[in-house]
Amino acid sequence: MKKRLSVISVTLVLAAALAGCATSREMEQVQADQRLLDAKIEQALQEAQAAKASADAAKLEAQDATTRAENAEKAAQERERIADEKAKKADAVFQKSMRK
Repeated sequence: MKKRLSVISVTLVLAAALAGCATSREMEQVQADQRLLDAKIEQALQEAQAAKASADAAKLEAQDATTRAENAEKAAQERERIADEKAKKADAVFQKSMRK
């Protein structure tokens, strides 16, 4: 009776242990899934790096455009100042000629 109970217990323990183990086919499937996930992660990383590079380039272009706009504004202000000076000189010459 004890021997029979031991054999049944050992059989049940072995069956439970084997039921929890993965077969080689299941392991291959898990490894294939892992490789697929790794490939997707790598692709996402490459796309993120490309997006960052594009964003950095766009940022530089925006900074360049801002600098050009500021320089154009300064040049326009300088031309306006020169035009005002010339207008004042012309007005002074006109006023002087009217006094004569």
